Amino acid sequence: MQRIRSLIDRLQIKKWISTLYQIKVLRLIPPIVIIGLVYWEGQKEFRTIHWGKTLYYLRHIHPETLLFLFCFSLIAVSIMTLYDLLIRRHFQLPLSRWQTFRYGWIANTSSNLLGFAGLTGAGIRTALLRSRGTSYSTIAAAVGFLSTIPFTGLSLLAWFNIFAVFPARQITEVHHWLIYAVWGSALYLPLFVLLQRTTLFSKWFNRDRGQMQWRTISSVITVSFMEWLFAGLTFWFICRAFFPNLSFSAIFGIYILAAIAGMISMAPSGIGGFDLTALLGLQLLGHSPEKSAVVLILFRLLYYILPWLIGLIMAAFEFSRDRKKGTSPVSNESSQMSPAKKSLDESGEAANVTNTWLKLRSWPGPLGFIGEVSAWSLSKLVFIAGALLILSAATPALLYRFHYIENILSLPIMRLSHQLSIVIGIMLIVLSRGISLRVKRAYSWTLLLLCTGAIFTFAKAFDYEEAIILLLIALLLWMSRQQFYRLSVPLRKYHIIGWMIMTACITGVYYFIGASTRPFLKKPFHFHVGEHAPKLLGSSAFILSAVSGLLLAWLLLTLYYLLRPKQLNMPSISNTDRAKLSDFLERYPGNMLTHMLFAGDKSFFWAIDNQVLIPYAKIHNKLVVLGDPLGPREMVSEAIQQFQNYADQYALETVFYQTTPDYLPLYHENGYRFFKLGEEALVDLSSFTLSGKRNAALRAVHNRFEREGFRFEIASPPHQEKLMERLKYISDQWLRGKKEKGFSIGWFDENYLQLAPLALITDQENKVIAFASIAPVYDHDVTLSVDLMRHLPEVPNGTMDQLFISLFEFAREQGYSCFNLGMAPLASVGKSRAAMREEKLAHILFEHGESLYGFTGLRNYKEKFSPRWEPRYLAYPTNISLPVLLLELVSLVSRKPHKLRN
Repeated sequence: MQRIRSLIDRLQIKKWISTLYQIKVLRLIPPIVIIGLVYWEGQKEFRTIHWGKTLYYLRHIHPETLLFLFCFSLIAVSIMTLYDLLIRRHFQLPLSRWQTFRYGWIANTSSNLLGFAGLTGAGIRTALLRSRGTSYSTIAAAVGFLSTIPFTGLSLLAWFNIFAVFPARQITEVHHWLIYAVWGSALYLPLFVLLQRTTLFSKWFNRDRGQMQWRTISSVITVSFMEWLFAGLTFWFICRAFFPNLSFSAIFGIYILAAIAGMISMAPSGIGGFDLTALLGLQLLGHSPEKSAVVLILFRLLYYILPWLIGLIMAAFEFSRDRKKGTSPVSNESSQMSPAKKSLDESGEAANVTNTWLKLRSWPGPLGFIGEVSAWSLSKLVFIAGALLILSAATPALLYRFHYIENILSLPIMRLSHQLSIVIGIMLIVLSRGISLRVKRAYSWTLLLLCTGAIFTFAKAFDYEEAIILLLIALLLWMSRQQFYRLSVPLRKYHIIGWMIMTACITGVYYFIGASTRPFLKKPFHFHVGEHAPKLLGSSAFILSAVSGLLLAWLLLTLYYLLRPKQLNMPSISNTDRAKLSDFLERYPGNMLTHMLFAGDKSFFWAIDNQVLIPYAKIHNKLVVLGDPLGPREMVSEAIQQFQNYADQYALETVFYQTTPDYLPLYHENGYRFFKLGEEALVDLSSFTLSGKRNAALRAVHNRFEREGFRFEIASPPHQEKLMERLKYISDQWLRGKKEKGFSIGWFDENYLQLAPLALITDQENKVIAFASIAPVYDHDVTLSVDLMRHLPEVPNGTMDQLFISLFEFAREQGYSCFNLGMAPLASVGKSRAAMREEKLAHILFEHGESLYGFTGLRNYKEKFSPRWEPRYLAYPTNISLPVLLLELVSLVSRKPHKLRN
């Protein structure tokens, strides 16, 4: 104990945990580095762009042109679903054509926008196919087969570039390395055709189906060629909207080189490499940087972002349909429904009492499937709505509309609407996290802000397009209202700091965009812009809007923080709770850790109408349960699900600490994985004896203590004040100024020690030199255990041996058959070659970490009592990082215990 306490103090465990949480940010470094390098390489080209003019061109695209480009881009994206139709036919997947189209759209649009070399699409495709019962071997073969196909079409287009069908010499003369990139891409096609006929390809990519038929080869190449061809046509149509005199071959040559550069960069959607190459090519043809930038922005928006958003909604429908087939994780209302109401619903009488108002309230009825749109999809839409409001406020909009709106509204109202649009945009971006976490209050706030944002964006400059989009998102959010069930989420200081940094950056972007568009207010227009436009969008008014919007957003977010719902209340138990626990243990058996529930540092969750008890404590965003749930075994699985739903209301995860092997199947069926914590030593009292050569050392210790006048005795409660003072002195000497531990380890608390007998070792002067608190196991007098053990520093060698030997004799006399010596941490963990990586590391720590904590010494000490060893496990959800969790558990055990309330 002393050693591990010292180790925790030296390592500053809490600081480590906080650091490990922040390390997740490191995953963002690779794409940021790639994009940064591309920007560094092409900063000359980027500096030539006047972004204010670019935004001006972007907002003044003719609606009919934009609609045509959007429709054609959807056609181009749908071509990629032919890949999935190919693998459906080739691997005989049990999917309909419509299912295949949906799965292909979801996977391909995600891979297009987010995937590194298609890894994102492969993961999503695996999840979707697995939900339809497809075996992992078939999925692996299909995904592997598909991974080799998409580049063949671009390779074929590279040959068109080499033979000058689609030339782009202007770019290759500036960047000679692109010539080698084109040749490397072109050689992929013949290499693919050769390799697919080999045994290696058949084994690893064709699932031992033999050599691929030439018909299949031609089909996959054709599909890939069509994908890249239609993507290039989308790019060409967008270019034609701004450069009507540019030839098809010139644009397509630029597109081929840009696509190859994007593939080589390995960045998500080829961002950076594609854009820089295309921008350079269009500028070398003599076109303005601003219009070239508009082409790239529209291509990204129409071919990548909007199809991905459609894929998000489709994915939400797919996964929600799967949830309907199983147990809904959020349907707490049914479990909390009164018995009378349940009976009413089951008998069908509820249908007879529904009135017109209830029918209206349950609208959209048959269209209710829209309400299944997942919160993670809605959070993206809310984020986009906030960004749209800020972007709309930063740009001068369609200036001729000011003439119409100023005839209806006054300048102060327009100015207020402009500033509030900024505030609402910032808050929507922040609240999008609450939407993704399904928080009720975030839903209410977001719905209100979307509706008011639609009003203000209309009032500031007659931007009815943005208002319609915001109202549609609000409608979709309202239809999904049943998805929001959480009462609160963990909120820490770094969340507040993150909010402040993010809102400051957003305001900076707003100012940068707006400052770039201010010069357009000074140019002459052939239409009347109204008197209020310069006053509303002038430099001074613009800066005032930025600063006031930021300050007001901070104020509102601060109020939200101060008035937010209280986090999960974690009260220590009172005497009333203790009495309820005692009554419960008279009806149901306990376990080795049950007596520690009286200590007062755990909270109780009563499940299944108070028939199952789950004791837990909170650490960071986790509820850690001590031991297995108590109650009838047949009810434990349902109780675990109720506890998971309870924790999920507060965005918390549930963990079960020191679980026994008998309950592992129940944890497994509820989504947990396992880590072996160690083994518990259980002494069989019926066979334990001091006779024989094996126990000669124990026999000698026992005889010596009896010969020298040391005595063992049991003190029954209530314990006298004088005795408690002596025990407090022994405990303080044993601690030597170090703080107590808790949760799964006993600590000195007089109220707790008064609950059970105490085992005492006294010297010749009848002074207590060592003691242990006896912990009943509540298993009908089968097992006895000890909890708190302390002794004076100067006690004779073998004092604790004598204490245990005497306890064994006492327990046997009282009719007990088993004695629990406690757990040996990390014992027999990670010995197998097939063990988890973390368990193998734990085994190394067990063997070589004796200086940090006496792992082997503790096991060897308990081994001399000849116990049988029973494993203990940690059951935790698969989405939790095990190293972080283990540090959190150490922090939980090490923190100061709570006192028992009266």
